[in-house]
Amino acid sequence: MDNFGALMDGFASAFTPVNLLFAVIGVLLGTAVGVLPGIGPAMTVALLLPVTYDLPPAGAFIMFAGIYYGGMYGGSTTSILLNTPGESSSVVTAIEGNKMAKGGRAAQALATAAIGSFIAGAIGTALLALFAPIVSTFAVQLGAPSYFALMALAFIAVTAVLGTSRLRGFASLFLGLAFGLIGIDSLTGQSRLTMGIPLLSDGIDIVVIAVAIFALGEALWVAAHLRRRPVEVIPVGRPWMGRQDWKRSWKPWLRGTAYGFPFGALPAGGAEIPTFLSYATEKKLSKHPEEFGKGAIEGVAGPEAANNASAAGTLVPMLSLGLPTNATAAVMLAAFTQYGIQPGPNLFTNQAALIWTLIASLFIGNLLLLLINLPLAPLWARLLRIPRPYLYAGILFFATLGAFAVNLQWFDLAILLVLGLLGLMMRRFGLPVLPLIIGVILGPRAERQLRQTLQLSEGSVSGLWSEPIAVVIYVVIAILLALPLIAKLRRRRNGSGGTTPTDRVLESAS
Repeated sequence: MDNFGALMDGFASAFTPVNLLFAVIGVLLGTAVGVLPGIGPAMTVALLLPVTYDLPPAGAFIMFAGIYYGGMYGGSTTSILLNTPGESSSVVTAIEGNKMAKGGRAAQALATAAIGSFIAGAIGTALLALFAPIVSTFAVQLGAPSYFALMALAFIAVTAVLGTSRLRGFASLFLGLAFGLIGIDSLTGQSRLTMGIPLLSDGIDIVVIAVAIFALGEALWVAAHLRRRPVEVIPVGRPWMGRQDWKRSWKPWLRGTAYGFPFGALPAGGAEIPTFLSYATEKKLSKHPEEFGKGAIEGVAGPEAANNASAAGTLVPMLSLGLPTNATAAVMLAAFTQYGIQPGPNLFTNQAALIWTLIASLFIGNLLLLLINLPLAPLWARLLRIPRPYLYAGILFFATLGAFAVNLQWFDLAILLVLGLLGLMMRRFGLPVLPLIIGVILGPRAERQLRQTLQLSEGSVSGLWSEPIAVVIYVVIAILLALPLIAKLRRRRNGSGGTTPTDRVLESAS
């Protein structure tokens, strides 16, 4: 009941005119950038980090939450109209959504995506309000060994599980850990990796790193592969759904929500796996399996619901444990640290008013998402016609301005350029960006927990598994690392070189 009262207080705060304005701005920005291919919510939040320095924390996080939800929905528009997913989580939507659009049913595809996103987002946010405080209460009882094990699980999840290549994933992670070590060691007072440059004594600001890797690196990569050709956008009428469309969509919406939220809340989660599982489930349960591959509305409704439910689930470990599971959550975690707020077990106690206002604003932003996107779908389609040179020139300008605004020093611009070129090289050689950001953010915290663990155990390595939760987590890590090896051994045992469905599931985890 206390949590319900706190949520009501959060609604009272979120319904103030200023905070409602921030929510509207966030939803509009999120949807707009989600519509544009290659510009996701993570890049947008990273670009806005310097801009929000003078905003109150509640207003800034309400805007970021609107961008997050809006970006998740906006990616479905390009999937449906252009067969070009704006986010990796919208890939499955393109399979049936674009077929529906080419068959003259773009309006229905956009409508089921918008309504499914609203239903899944509302249910997911309610589950966030229910489970995040419980997880936070449980996490207060954990010691340093368990926290270090959780962070190790996050490192393994974003490298060995979510990535396509373990080697590239670990290379990116180690880069991030190295950046996190730059500066003065808080324990010994010694300089680490500063190369004799006094301006590096305080480390590299996470805002500069996020803007450089996400915004500048992506803009340079797109510019290097820019092809000038007209974009053909399928015309969009006013989104509407007939009775039969509603009948075929409501069950996929609920099943997609059931898939998305748990996967989003897991440290090894994300929206890609539940969207694929949702699509496979709808194809198997559909009364019209012959329509799949030709424009089945269930193939849009289910994955889109899974996508938005996963977005809500991602906030559970981020708020209650301080563990981001995707790029946008990682940048939002950087935003918390920008305001001197440390997400984790004590967040719901130390910053209760702010967090419940944020959760309440998620409900409001989700409703605004539906009310705004249904009538404005034709406008979002027109945004796809913006010439790419103009678009990315603007991104470069705002990235440079934002990085300079952090400390008003030219040195930050030099760091921005170097890290932007690093982001370009990472994309060129297929290194994932997320492990680097996770390493930068969680690296110093993991080091602190490791040192505390070793101090408590008087330097004994056995202290790392001195708590039952830590032992369980290390077993999970071992299983995750062993899955690809098991799949390889099964293939070798079969001797045919083919793969069984079980093998494919094991390989997907690697």
